[in-house]
Amino acid sequence: MRSSPRVWLRIVLVCVLVALFWYRFVPHRAHPRLTPQMDLSITNPLNQPGGGPAPDDAYVIYSALYQQPTNEPLVFGENSQTDIPQVGSSCLKPSTQEQRELSDAFNAANAQSHGWESKFSIPQGYRILPPMQTAEAIACIRQHGHGPASCSAYKGVLHVRFLGVPGVDKAGTHALVSVIKSCGPDCGSGGIFEVEKSGDTWKRSPPSNFTTDCSWMY
Repeated sequence: MRSSPRVWLRIVLVCVLVALFWYRFVPHRAHPRLTPQMDLSITNPLNQPGGGPAPDDAYVIYSALYQQPTNEPLVFGENSQTDIPQVGSSCLKPSTQEQRELSDAFNAANAQSHGWESKFSIPQGYRILPPMQTAEAIACIRQHGHGPASCSAYKGVLHVRFLGVPGVDKAGTHALVSVIKSCGPDCGSGGIFEVEKSGDTWKRSPPSNFTTDCSWMY
């Protein structure tokens, strides 16, 4: 038995009315809008060339942090460098005005790369390597003592350390510092942490949510 065109028209109209009713009156769960991640390496790049010599107060801070001997020779890259994850929000999570001040000071201090000189006061001694020797040292570290004869210059060296320029607050009593310990492109560790002035020296501040996401392994 064949249905008449009038019956089919009624069926279509009913379906349309049901759809309109459902759309107008049945609650719908809103879909969250996807916000594009901000690429900080484009909007707020760090370590750009041309920063000139590192400031004098930076040597005082890092010297205080390296008063205890390490289990390897200390080798620093000549150019300052920091490593905040650059896609999405910064790893720093300031929640107070003082922490926001430190975060801004740190970003400003490391917008450009600065040059380190032999001005540290570190009891065990240290070396500062220019870029070519920095690359050579890391290549030798990766070969675990099986590299060319020139690698003898880096005997016992397990990492090349890259220091960021400290971001110091206006009072001069708190700072953010950054240390990267590199043993190759995908080898090493890094971190940004807060330090504070204690008497005439500097020490690491107690852990807090401000920098808890700013330590990583490569």
